Amino acid sequence: MAVVVVESPAKAKTINKYLGSDYTVLASFGHVRDLPAKDGSVDPEHDFEMKWEVGADSKKHIKAITDALASDDELILATDPDREGEAISWHLEQALEKKLKGKKVSRVTFNAITKSAITEAMKHPRQVDGPLVEAYLARRALDYLVGFNLSPVLWRKLPGARSAGRVQSVCLRLIVEREMEIEAFHAREYWTVTAELTTPRGQVFTARLTVLGGKKLDKFDLATATDAELAVQAVTSRDLTVKAVEAKPATRNPYPPFMTSTLQQEASRKYGMGAKACMSAAQRLYEAGYITYMRTDGIDMAPEAVMAARDEIKRRFGDKYVPASPRMYKNKAKNAQEAHECIRPTDMSASPEKLRVADDQAKLYELIWKRTLASQMAAAVMERTTVDVGSADGQVELRATGQVVTFDGFLKIYDQGRDDDEGEDGARLPQIMEGEPAKKGQITPEQHFTQPPPRYTEATLVKRMEELGIGRPSTYASILTTIVDRGYVRKDKNRLIPEDTGRLVTAFLTNYFRRYVEYDFTADLEEQLDDISAGDRDYKEVLARFWRDFSAAIGETSELRISEVLDKIDEVLGPHLYPPRADGSDPRECPVCHKGRLHLKTARSGGAFIGCGNYPECRYTRPLSAPGDGEAAALDGKVLGDDEGQPVTLRIGRFGPYVQKGEASEEVPKPPRASLPKGWAPESIDLERALMLLSLPRVIGPHPEDGEPVETNLGRFGPYVKWGKTYANLPDAEEVFTIGMNRAVEVLAQKLARGPGRGGAAAQPLKVLGAHPEGGEVQVMPGRYGPYVKWGKVNATLPKDVEPEAVTLEIALPLLEAKAAKGGKKKAAPKKAAAKTAAAAPKKAPAKKPAAKKTTAAKAPAKTAAAKKTAKKADAAPE
Repeated sequence: MAVVVVESPAKAKTINKYLGSDYTVLASFGHVRDLPAKDGSVDPEHDFEMKWEVGADSKKHIKAITDALASDDELILATDPDREGEAISWHLEQALEKKLKGKKVSRVTFNAITKSAITEAMKHPRQVDGPLVEAYLARRALDYLVGFNLSPVLWRKLPGARSAGRVQSVCLRLIVEREMEIEAFHAREYWTVTAELTTPRGQVFTARLTVLGGKKLDKFDLATATDAELAVQAVTSRDLTVKAVEAKPATRNPYPPFMTSTLQQEASRKYGMGAKACMSAAQRLYEAGYITYMRTDGIDMAPEAVMAARDEIKRRFGDKYVPASPRMYKNKAKNAQEAHECIRPTDMSASPEKLRVADDQAKLYELIWKRTLASQMAAAVMERTTVDVGSADGQVELRATGQVVTFDGFLKIYDQGRDDDEGEDGARLPQIMEGEPAKKGQITPEQHFTQPPPRYTEATLVKRMEELGIGRPSTYASILTTIVDRGYVRKDKNRLIPEDTGRLVTAFLTNYFRRYVEYDFTADLEEQLDDISAGDRDYKEVLARFWRDFSAAIGETSELRISEVLDKIDEVLGPHLYPPRADGSDPRECPVCHKGRLHLKTARSGGAFIGCGNYPECRYTRPLSAPGDGEAAALDGKVLGDDEGQPVTLRIGRFGPYVQKGEASEEVPKPPRASLPKGWAPESIDLERALMLLSLPRVIGPHPEDGEPVETNLGRFGPYVKWGKTYANLPDAEEVFTIGMNRAVEVLAQKLARGPGRGGAAAQPLKVLGAHPEGGEVQVMPGRYGPYVKWGKVNATLPKDVEPEAVTLEIALPLLEAKAAKGGKKKAAPKKAAAKTAAAAPKKAPAKKPAAKKTTAAKAPAKTAAAKKTAKKADAAPE
């Protein structure tokens, strides 16, 4: 009986169903070995020797495979059909080397988890592909060398920076540069003139002015309201006639089926689904056998799948929706290791409503199913019409455009979403005859301003990275997750906005390591990795060439002082940090003391801010990203009035707006200050409200039980009422100034009734997901720092782009598994899990092993401590 090894339990369960009792199917739970998160794991001095280590949690999975092989003579490695899957198979072969002597080892791949695909794959075993493994080793070594050599430079030279990565830093540069384009953008005014025209048959249509004074209008020819008004008068004073009507037939062909990047883009456009959430849902669909492999650069479809799609189209929509011959899409993939078939349903007749899966999977499957069928449907047929209306003297001409769909074709089932810069199709026009008069109705001038380039969404960023040749399908999701998790970028309404730390890191890297964040250099390195996978390059030669120049660049920064780095970044970011002021004064002059000059400073806690060089005499600060002449800066330093002879001012600091009484001096280095609570707009603050804030804490009076004072205040976590050591949150900041003793006692009593400690009574689950495969209930819980999934003593934070109500058991299980593995300890599952785990193990294993379980538990704390020691360096791990 052969032992088949795949990555995940879900995949193992599906495959086992197809292979039957002649095979033992086990899961490796992803990679079983990795580079230790410490210096020396890749050694450039000894031919780039790589020191691999079996993960603490992987040892039990390897043991399960070893136990199964004790009675079986064949090992079949059936991991995913890409470079990463090949690497997992190689790691398994290496880790099990001593146990495999005299046993047959083979590698099989399949693009879909269906009975026919798996049965066919088993007929064509092969050996692990050496070039694909070497491409993996090269990529892993490069990422390690960059992460573990460049990140420490960032830590030392740029306080607050966390890490850098070979591809993540280039992706970050794209986002930062787009933001700087937006900030440098100056809107330009222009006008258009449109007229409502009526045909002799009483049908109304709209036309836009295109010719004025016999000259074709360019975009900015009507630059002011006066120009537009003159144009309106020119149209109003003339009779108009239809000069030309041109109708052209047009066809619109369907889009090709999905590959990884286009699936991520469309999921983002249509559902606001992040790349990570998209790939997680696709992984579950693949493992359940519903779709083909989801990490691919290929857009070609297997011939049998094409015919199945055509049959389904004919059955559902009729013969006219099936083109005369199958549509063939050319595969554009350069990297052979990921040039698989497109992402498509494994069964074309399985419509979305037939699947019983979680909501996110259902949405994604519907997208894939519709796109796949649409890719083999007939083209849409349209009629595009252009109508020119003008005056007899040729001085004025207007144009109306429109289209009508005469046959919907593939549009019957699917149309692709649009990005920011894509225009809409024209409206349908009524019947218009050449030579007939056009009666004028309302003529409207409309003011416009040019718009800055839009911020990237995950969809448009993946599209841009793909255009530049940066990254590969399997890396997009992890790259985007990394830059958000490390605080370099934040997501706001699906837009990616660089944080201050992200700007600083980019400025540092573009000045001191410019070559390594160049788009062309990164794309060229990706092509070299592709050449390795094709067997056309030696991977150690690629590593040696890269390391020679990179190590020299690292060495050149060793003598840099922090002050020198900050001065350089201050200079580079100068146009962003200190834009010209409306009054023409020096943008670097301190707006408070008017003596010091503004400089870039970094805080111990990380991040950066702008501060006055006249510190400590002047303590003016403002956020790094605050515009110099914007609304916030205009309010900074505003005098609200006097109190006890001291000016009360509104300030804009690096942590937000606040009010201050008096100025800093040698006698009073820190004058009274109070931050504005959330929801209080700076422009709404007057002297009365400022003094209310400065008077906090507010004492309500003695508590009726013991006479201890009851007071209110604004804290780090919002407004609260306090009595002794009991704190109770208030829902509204206004209540801090208005709450009476009765209400305060009631709020405090409610807090005490919930029990001691921060959380009071035990939190109730937001959602119960069901039973874990190893026993025990999996729940979605509310947490102080956001929702998380819980199983026994294992808690895993939910990704920021996943809503609690959308979480399913399929989403939760990988998160819990990853959390347990990251902690380097055995999962603290409920007691009854032992029996279920044993039942799932090879039949030779005993049903229970109480002693072994205790030993494992005893070792767990030591492993956790070891994991903590490497936590700091692990943060620099490659993306």
